Amino acid sequence: MSQHHAGPASLADPFSSSTRLAHDHAAVSPSSPVDGESAMLRAVESSVVRKIFGGNDVSRRSFMKMLGASSAMAVISSIFPLDAAKAMALDAIGPIEKKDVKIGFMPLTCGTPIVMAHPMGFYKKYGLTEAQPYKASGWAMIRDWAVSGQTDYTQMLAPMPIAMTLGLGSPKMPFLTPALENVNGQAITLRMDHKGVKSAKDMKGFVFAVPFDYSMHNLLLRYYLAEGGVNPDTEVQIRILPPPEMVANLKAGNIDGFLSPDPFNQRAVYEKAGFIFMLTRDIWPGHPCCAFTSSKKFAEEAPNTFKAIFRAIIDATMFSSDPANRKDIARAIAPRNYLNQPVEVVEQVLTGEFPDGLGNMCHVPERINFDPFPWDSMAVWILSQLKRWGYLKGDVDYRGIAEQVFLAADCASVMKEMGFTPPASAYKKHVIMGKEFDPDKPEEYIKSFAVRKA
Repeated sequence: MSQHHAGPASLADPFSSSTRLAHDHAAVSPSSPVDGESAMLRAVESSVVRKIFGGNDVSRRSFMKMLGASSAMAVISSIFPLDAAKAMALDAIGPIEKKDVKIGFMPLTCGTPIVMAHPMGFYKKYGLTEAQPYKASGWAMIRDWAVSGQTDYTQMLAPMPIAMTLGLGSPKMPFLTPALENVNGQAITLRMDHKGVKSAKDMKGFVFAVPFDYSMHNLLLRYYLAEGGVNPDTEVQIRILPPPEMVANLKAGNIDGFLSPDPFNQRAVYEKAGFIFMLTRDIWPGHPCCAFTSSKKFAEEAPNTFKAIFRAIIDATMFSSDPANRKDIARAIAPRNYLNQPVEVVEQVLTGEFPDGLGNMCHVPERINFDPFPWDSMAVWILSQLKRWGYLKGDVDYRGIAEQVFLAADCASVMKEMGFTPPASAYKKHVIMGKEFDPDKPEEYIKSFAVRKA
């Protein structure tokens, strides 16, 4: 890579008064290689120092400048067993079986942590020194790569590992979701000649595109239309299109709109092909979108590699969650080998400062966010909607499947180990368009809808 981007904060020297642990531009670059073990030890030092100073980097730098690096390290080591913590960090993972992991991704802002972890050094930080991302053109390709073992770890739409574990739309094969990637980050975009549309009822007869059957995009579009009195199976057409093809199809008049992952909603505005009708955060604030996934087989065959990439993804996701890092991230992932988008389009999505295509400049910081915790209750909601629309039939072991696929307990454990605070429970109630979902009562929830197949 020829670009220099801000790297993970924890690769900067925490005992130096001249570095910033927020996002240091000298942290990782081709001219400053860092081996995996050294990077991991530096990460432990940074975590400890950040904790001691309560995340206040100004205080930390003042302290380091006053004492000097060596004295500061001695003082901190006298009050915290730094060497023991480093030894534990190395022991926690163990020797990595495969450093050249192959990671499948789609060119979307939804998978930001998985993508930016490569140019910004997060994989290298955890010993995955030869990790290589492979860009797919569609979700069927992502699925096929994962099933055939052509990729070791994969960005997937949140419902995909659930569907694949159940054998829906693919051979039955157990997949795991150790962490989510993003929440929110989608929108309904309409063609420019539909400016008069005010509600779902105005969309009767429309042809929509979504990226995949087993996607939050499909489930949220169906939910929105049905709540507005439109049957998504009989009163509109819903077609499957790879996200990179959606804007061209909108411009050609082949579709009236799409519910897509970003940056393609913003790209439609950039090309004056469409306008953003609604962000999906206005349907379900904090809904899941994309996930970091692995086959159960690979996780069991290479457990130390699994632990390493699990930590790399959580670290990258938490780094992405800080709005202060978003512009650096946009510059890192916009290039051709990643998202292949104008930097300004990616920035508009990640910062939430964007034109909507109707002449308005919008300020929506929560347009997209990044949170690794895979709520089991979200998996139960996904299962309820798969059954509601006839993708899943018969009796469903909601909690059993949710907990088999979404590894909330494991994610909580790793987050604590890394100094982050996970939720106290893997289940909570969610509110979608004003209607409460209780994960303890999924069958009652399905039956409460007037528009459904089940």
